[in-house]
This record gives sequence, structure tokens and C-alpha cells, in this order.
Amino acid sequence: MSTPPLTITFLGTGTSSGVPMIGCDCEVCTSTDAKDTRLRSSILVSSPTTTLVVDTGPDFRFQMLRQNVKKLDAVLFTHPHKDHIAGLDDVKAFNFFMQKPIDIYANSLTEEALRRDFYYAFEDRKYPGIPEFNLHTLSMDSFLVGDIPVTPILVWHFKMPVLGFRFGAFTYITDANKIDETEMEKIKGSEVLVLNALRHKAHISHFTIDDAIAIAKKLKVPTAYFTHISHQLGLHAEIEKTLPEGIHLAYDQLRLKIG
Repeated sequence: MSTPPLTITFLGTGTSSGVPMIGCDCEVCTSTDAKDTRLRSSILVSSPTTTLVVDTGPDFRFQMLRQNVKKLDAVLFTHPHKDHIAGLDDVKAFNFFMQKPIDIYANSLTEEALRRDFYYAFEDRKYPGIPEFNLHTLSMDSFLVGDIPVTPILVWHFKMPVLGFRFGAFTYITDANKIDETEMEKIKGSEVLVLNALRHKAHISHFTIDDAIAIAKKLKVPTAYFTHISHQLGLHAEIEKTLPEGIHLAYDQLRLKIG
């Protein structure tokens, strides 16, 4: 599948609590650097004809307003944790203005959570104004969203299967602490790789920044960006100085051109 030119916009780059974290007075949470303010992790992927979002966390509405998104063709979900699905109800605005359901793509585990949390959208008798979806259950096969090719990548969030996605030369992985070798093969050849890098200290279900650096080096990806960052990682400007060549911290509203 050929890939059109893509624009990737980081809608959010923070962990589940966001940065600043409620009630915290640490140097990161009180920083005046805009790059230290992180909404919950999500990206916008756009081609000349297609626009999709990966995950709709609690900040989804504000993220759409902040980027002035007028058209949304699909939502892809990585996994069912609340910081990745909680904002789905707000796609109803796109339903209203586009006059059609939104295609959503999820594995069976996430589908179960969506049907439970947004039960009213899946009932036979629907009341006016609820969000409207076309739900597609994902396998590990590649597929197209409009003109954007998508390859799912299975990663592990402790014992939970999570989906990363490759869009042509761009690969996005969040909420992982393990990637099997067979799935690593799907990433090879990417020009840009995004990985979660929660903090310095080991975590049961997330890569540390050292873990993420090691994977980027192993895969020999020319450019890597880290996301799903907590306030425990440190100040953006200071951590950025310590990273190897070609490796960077992502930040909210960072925009990349691919192809």
C-alpha cells in the first residue's frame, strides 16, 4: 500500500494524570515552559483527504478545539484505559456537522470497554444527540482508513495487549513495557518512531526513558520521539539536552511532516 504525505500532530504527550498533576508543586508541574504542560496522549494523523485520531482521552474535546479540527474520518484505539477512551462521547459534534457516523477501530478487549462505558451509543433504541459510531473490530491485519495505510503492532502493557500503529514510515506506540521480536520486525524501516517513556525509575507497565532509548537504537530508526511522559521525568528542556542524536521528547502541538 502506498502512503500519501502525512502530517502528524501530537494532541497530548502526558501520562494518565497529565502534567501538571493535580495538587503537585514540583518544578515540572509549576514550570512556565509550555512544553512542560502535557494533555493526555493522543495524535492526529492527516493526509490530503483523510483525518484520523489515535485515542480519545479525557482532553479530546479541548484537543480538537485547540487544533481547530473540522473533519474526522476515524478513531483508532490502542487499549481500553480511561486516559485513552474517556472522551469518545465528544465525537457527536463531528456526527452533527458531518452528518454521518464516525468509524472507530479497536481490538476486542477495547471494544468490550467501549460498549460498556458508552452503552447508550450501542442500544437499539437511540435517543437524539448521542454519538454515532461504525465499530470495526481489529485483527492484526493491515487495513486502510481512507488513503492512509495502517498496520497494527501488538505490544504489552504489563499483561494487557495494546495496539501500536504504523502509518507508512511513521510508527506510534504508547503504554508499553514489552515488544515481542516478531512485532519489532513490523517497526523496522520506519523513518520516525514514537515510544512511551514514562520516567527514569522502573515501572511495571511502561518503558523508562532508558528502555525507550535502547529500543530506538536497536531498531536503528533515524528519528525517535518519546511520549506518555510523567512529571517524574523532569523538565523538558533539561531532559532534551541529555538525549542521543536523533532522539527527542515530544510535546503538545508538535507537528511532523512524513513523506
